[in-house]
Parts: sequence; C-alpha cells; structure tokens
Amino acid sequence: MRSSTIARQVSRASTNYLNNVKSPATTSTPQNLSSTDRAHLDAALRVDQAGEVAANYIYMGQMAVLGRDPKTGPLIQHMWDQEKAHIAVMNKLQVQHNVRPTLLHPVAQIAGFGLGAMTALMGKQAAMACTEAVETVIGEHYDDQLKDLASLPDSHPSVPLLKKVIQEFRDDELEHLDTAVENFSQRAPAHALLSSIIGGGCKVAIELCKRF
Repeated sequence: MRSSTIARQVSRASTNYLNNVKSPATTSTPQNLSSTDRAHLDAALRVDQAGEVAANYIYMGQMAVLGRDPKTGPLIQHMWDQEKAHIAVMNKLQVQHNVRPTLLHPVAQIAGFGLGAMTALMGKQAAMACTEAVETVIGEHYDDQLKDLASLPDSHPSVPLLKKVIQEFRDDELEHLDTAVENFSQRAPAHALLSSIIGGGCKVAIELCKRF
C-alpha cells in the first residue's frame, strides 16, 4: 500500500460522519449564503450524492459478473466498499445542508448497474476501462467543484470539513483510476471509443443532476 494512501486513511475527514461525531461541523449549515453560493452548495451535494449512487450500482453490476474472479473480484470489492462509505457520508451531508436529492435517483441506479454489468460481460479489461473513464470525469468534476465552493465562508465549521471530504473522495476516485490503469484498462477492445461514450455520458449526467 502506498504511503500516501496510508496517510489518508489515518486522518480521513469522512470519519466525522461515519463515526457519527456530533458537532456544528456535522450538524449545521451556513445561514445567509448568497444565492450563488447556495446554488453551488445545493448543486454540488445533489450531484455528488447521485454520483455515489451510480458508482455503487456500477460496482454492484461488475461484482455480479466478475465477483468470483480471484484477482478482479477483490479489486472491485475494495473500490465498491469505498463507494459505500462515500454514499453513506453524502446522504448525511445532504440532510445536514437541507439539499433535496436528484429526481434522477432511479435512473442513476438502473444506468449504473447496467453499465457495470455490461462492461464486465465484455471482459475484465473493459470493466477496468469503465472505471478509468468514470473516475477520470469524477476527478475533474471534484476539482471544478472545489473551485465553485471556494467562496463559501470558512468561518462556518461545516465548510472546511465539506471541502476536506470532497478532496478525500476525489483522491479515492483517482486511486480507483490508477487501479484500473494498472490492471490493463487501456487494453480493452475499442478502449478509446468506450472511454469516450462512458465519459460523455457521465458529463451529461452531472449537468442533468445539477438541475433536476
């Protein structure tokens, strides 16, 4: 395990939510935000929660097909376990900051499972190519999101914690991307086309979830 990974696991911002730490940082939301800042906060948490739902179902679909593979199964399970923690935290953040879930929640479930199962049926490398494409878009999305949230007042304790959680999840997703590449995602048949289709679909989904 990489030293950077170990360091992140020792002090993860998400443990405040996973361990049910009660404090203003985990139970309250900033008041009197500008309309722009509130819109950025709402859109960020709505998209992130939907994205974690989709990610959970992608890995669920992949595990349904490849779960018994002695090498690929444990890799997928590890990434899925991290996504399960992500969705648990995002669900709590959504409630904390009074953000409604996306109306596309059922679509995220169905599309996620279908994408995961379909790429797994195409083979282990295609399953990894799916992970590579999805995590590339999500990593970029989290970076853009941190820029959008930069204007939120750090004086409220929930804001620095939220930013740390997003940074943590971004790093997890980029670790998944590295795992996919290390496991020959780029050897998948029609890799470029597959990546383009999946990545484009993710970008469209992000924009739709922001609005709906």
